[in-house]
Amino acid sequence: MAFEGLTDRLQKAMEKLRRKPKVTEADLRETMREIRLALLEADVNFAVVKDFVKTVREKAAGAEVLKGLNPAQQIVKIVNEELTKLMGEEAVPLNKAPHIPTVIMMVGLQGAGKTTTAGKLALRLKNEENARPMFIAADVYRPAAITQLQQVADQIGVPVFEEGTEKDPVDIVRDGMEQAKQNHNDYVIIDTAGRLQIDEQLMDELVNIKNLTQPNEILLVVDAMTGQNAVKTAQGFNDKLDITGVVLTKLDGDTRGGAAMSIRAVTGKPIKFVGEGEKMEDLDVFHPDRMASRILGMGDMMTLIEKAQKNFDEEKAQETMDKMRANEFDYNDFLEQMDQVTKMGPLENILKMMPGMANNPALKNINIDPKQFAHIKAIILSMTPEERENPDLMNPSRRRRLAAGSGRPIVEVNRMIKQFNQMRKMMKQVTNGNFGGLQNMMGGQMPGMGGKMGQMAMNRMARQAKKRQQQKLRKLRNKHKRR
Repeated sequence: MAFEGLTDRLQKAMEKLRRKPKVTEADLRETMREIRLALLEADVNFAVVKDFVKTVREKAAGAEVLKGLNPAQQIVKIVNEELTKLMGEEAVPLNKAPHIPTVIMMVGLQGAGKTTTAGKLALRLKNEENARPMFIAADVYRPAAITQLQQVADQIGVPVFEEGTEKDPVDIVRDGMEQAKQNHNDYVIIDTAGRLQIDEQLMDELVNIKNLTQPNEILLVVDAMTGQNAVKTAQGFNDKLDITGVVLTKLDGDTRGGAAMSIRAVTGKPIKFVGEGEKMEDLDVFHPDRMASRILGMGDMMTLIEKAQKNFDEEKAQETMDKMRANEFDYNDFLEQMDQVTKMGPLENILKMMPGMANNPALKNINIDPKQFAHIKAIILSMTPEERENPDLMNPSRRRRLAAGSGRPIVEVNRMIKQFNQMRKMMKQVTNGNFGGLQNMMGGQMPGMGGKMGQMAMNRMARQAKKRQQQKLRKLRNKHKRR
């Protein structure tokens, strides 16, 4: 996952600071040196690192910080604020036309993921706005480019306007725009050609398409794994086209994250979306404040909550919460929750969004194979209805029968049952606001913001969850009263 190395380095630097009874100027210099090295190792632009470290040092060097209460925490706060500013301060929405269609040009180098990103964006617009987008296939050079766009479009149910590979791309776009106006499409997404590098022919063609369509958005798609090359690419496209925003792809890959932290500072253009997965649903709005929190190991609860809201039924979730609290959570509930959680993305990524969990030793090298979920499902489906409803019935003979029925080894069956019982116990503690047991299960004190800070964050989460529960219950009661 992106930023893992950076998060580790920054957390170690901050932890050193926290252990000091008093923070001196020398301690601050050492911390700034660690931060500078961490950012450079993450492939952040040198000039950006220099300005960032200078700003943080100036703000942290004030007597009111070093001589005040909890200077280490104040320095963490300053670093968090400056990271957020560096990446743009707040999320920037799509530019929309005052009348339909809104035109979006997707540009970028070959292999950056333009076509897939165009599909993800179209699906997002369909789901969130009930919009009717249309693609224009303007890449006539890359073999099978039109076929790939058609396959993506078929997955999400969006029409494609294409006129083959023999016609000039500008003419294709002109005809496609006419079609979109006739069909009253809300959005037109133009999938333009890319090259392995920026060249004059490519740029002239893109400039002509821009002049013809006057797009509301020119989104540059860059591969986050290319590091500083992504920043150079962004500069090149911005100089020629005056792009309106950037989409970073493959942010879930083996990337050091430097591009995300450099592009805004170097080009002045916002990162609008990030791709963190291969599914069509895996396109998220870029929130600089949330990304800064993730980089510092403070979690990203807002994104986690949004993912949950998209995938969980509120009434079902409340029912499950009540069962957990009463210790009545059974294998049927477990199966249902497992299906909903897998829709949210890889489990290790979800866990790392919780405060203090980013570099928790218990999660450090966790990599959950999706096949494990299929194996667990097979074991549970081999149970009788009575066994699924009463988890305490699992004696040795029943476990042997489950192993035979599911085709899984007996040790795997035993492990699954043990994990289920541990999870049931942990969830009961969480729903009752007791995070001590959870911390013990996750390997002691919460790292990241320190044990005390981690506990405070978890307690705050508990209060917020309780408040949301009460609000949901009031809504349900009001709904029943109206009926």
